[in-house]
Amino acid sequence: MYKVLITGGSGFIGTNLLLFLIEKYEILNIDIRESNLTELQKYTSIVDITNYENFRNVVIGFSPDYIIHLAARTDLNGKFIYDYSANTVGVSNLMKIIHELPKLKKLIVTSSMLVCHTGYYPKNQFDYAPNTLYGESKVETEKIVWDNKPQCDWAIIRPTSIWGPWFGVPYRNFFDMVISRKYFHIGRKSCTKTYGYVGNAVYQIEQILFHETLNEDQKVFYIGDNPPTNIEIWANEIAAELNFDIKRVPFWMLKIAAYFGDLLKLFNITFPMTSFRLKNMTTDNTIDLSETYKIAPNPPCSRIDGIKATLQWLKK
Repeated sequence: MYKVLITGGSGFIGTNLLLFLIEKYEILNIDIRESNLTELQKYTSIVDITNYENFRNVVIGFSPDYIIHLAARTDLNGKFIYDYSANTVGVSNLMKIIHELPKLKKLIVTSSMLVCHTGYYPKNQFDYAPNTLYGESKVETEKIVWDNKPQCDWAIIRPTSIWGPWFGVPYRNFFDMVISRKYFHIGRKSCTKTYGYVGNAVYQIEQILFHETLNEDQKVFYIGDNPPTNIEIWANEIAAELNFDIKRVPFWMLKIAAYFGDLLKLFNITFPMTSFRLKNMTTDNTIDLSETYKIAPNPPCSRIDGIKATLQWLKK
């Protein structure tokens, strides 16, 4: 049985990945916090990946055949790039440690689609255009990997907008707003984006892990669902499962609400709408997933499957 090390397995994608893999492989999860699921806690070692010695000791002791590096700070609230040290120092530590793992067969390092801002389409895998500190930190993640290329096979994955059980902001908020009937269609400004149900995301990650990705011209793989999703259709599908219809409000009304949210944010008061969020909700962002689908052509879940599973989880 292969030994698979997962970092960040107590997070959203990590929790789903552990549940997907624990029956198939010998698993160790390294995370700064315990898993929220009691049944996963026995697979977890509490380690701060920015502490080189502690991180090294646990990794070397486990001696994995495969590594999936998910651990990261992923919110947008950092004030300085060093607030995202897990995404820089932690990755540097990992890239040093793996050179002491002679039997390592494959490494996957997780980046983010936010290495490019919404609506920007990169020309190649080195074309970056972040507009957040988090995005900048993930650019550093990728550069560290390229500058310290492993001797084994490796790949970088960029999750798109992933949603499903155990998720948090912002897509948990989207579901909560639809469920509570606080979500409204925005005038005629419906947008289409690449989202990904987490059940399909973990399938794609496993396929990439066990598929050779030796071509250095194709080391970056986006994680998400094809075709892209129109947000109105998605919201309507959620509402249909709950037997109600979604109302529509004029765009100018939400624009005012967004300005009000911007004002409250200055006083550290949370409001469900800001200009940043409104722009994100009304800007198309479709990602080319063709390289991922060559490796993982048969995602197991439809969007409706994902909606049903997510609503069931939210009821618990």
